[in-house]
Amino acid sequence: MNASLENPNSMSNEGSEFIDKLVAINRTAKVVKGGRRFGFTAMVIVGDGKGRVGFGKGKAKEVMDAKKKATEAAKKAMVRIPLREGRTIHHDVKGFAGAGKVMLRSAPPGTGVIAGGPMRAIFEALGVHDVVAKSIGSSNPFNMIRATFNALQSIQSPRLTAARRSKKVSEIVGQREASISGKKQKTEKEE
Repeated sequence: MNASLENPNSMSNEGSEFIDKLVAINRTAKVVKGGRRFGFTAMVIVGDGKGRVGFGKGKAKEVMDAKKKATEAAKKAMVRIPLREGRTIHHDVKGFAGAGKVMLRSAPPGTGVIAGGPMRAIFEALGVHDVVAKSIGSSNPFNMIRATFNALQSIQSPRLTAARRSKKVSEIVGQREASISGKKQKTEKEE
């Protein structure tokens, strides 16, 4: 579906397509005199596969209407996440939302997306190819998604860190490489 035709206010380039994934559907029932009235809640992840992703929740009497509302809400709430080499996250990070706790780790090329449930949908829509993720707390998809977004939004690229500290990017990346090699030397000495 072409985003420019669906929503003219959408922040996307001409011809770009969004990846949308339905993550969860809840059915609720209201008991009335004639029987039960059902309502549906849908949770949708929307991304462009190039570093932008969002999530939305929609409620309606029909599943398709709930999905459509959730998709529109997700498109409005899209955020940009900095990626390293366009394939993984810059550093390890933890996220929290309610009882949901997640841990995200960057991974070397060829690792793939090692994540379960709703987290996998987020990484696929985001365009991440190599990441290791673990859900530690609640398995409720709504809390897992919020916790994952909490973690993703706290990721900072070396460029942002360098600008904040008034340093060069090479100094920041050099410090990271030195700390990684220092950890490797420690483990080799222990063995």
